[in-house]
Amino acid sequence: MIKMTICLRRKKGLTPEQFNDYWLNRHGPLVKKHAAALRMVRYAQAHTKPEIQALYEAGRKAAGLPPAPEPYDGFVEMWWASVEDFKAAASDPEAMKARSELFHDEKQFIDHAGSLANYGEEHVIVG
Repeated sequence: MIKMTICLRRKKGLTPEQFNDYWLNRHGPLVKKHAAALRMVRYAQAHTKPEIQALYEAGRKAAGLPPAPEPYDGFVEMWWASVEDFKAAASDPEAMKARSELFHDEKQFIDHAGSLANYGEEHVIVG
């Protein structure tokens, strides 16, 4: 599997609640609409939970570790069955149109300059 993980920061001016609502209820369905054209086999959103982040920070402090950097607002993961599928989606006109629509929508809620993307081959260790 080829996996893309993006660590997201919300656009300035949006509350965490506004960011999460837009991402889940507006952008999520748009991704679902275009998944076949993009040859994407899975898409998952992970919304940051402040209460869990606070527990993590308390654990770091108890272990004598310095505070962690500011957390991202969420993570998105996307999977493709193969490198070939990923490459095919990169050159397909329908997929290019879909990516353009998704990128335009992302500008409504994502701070792209503050976000980080990573591509890799997934190796499942547990699960």
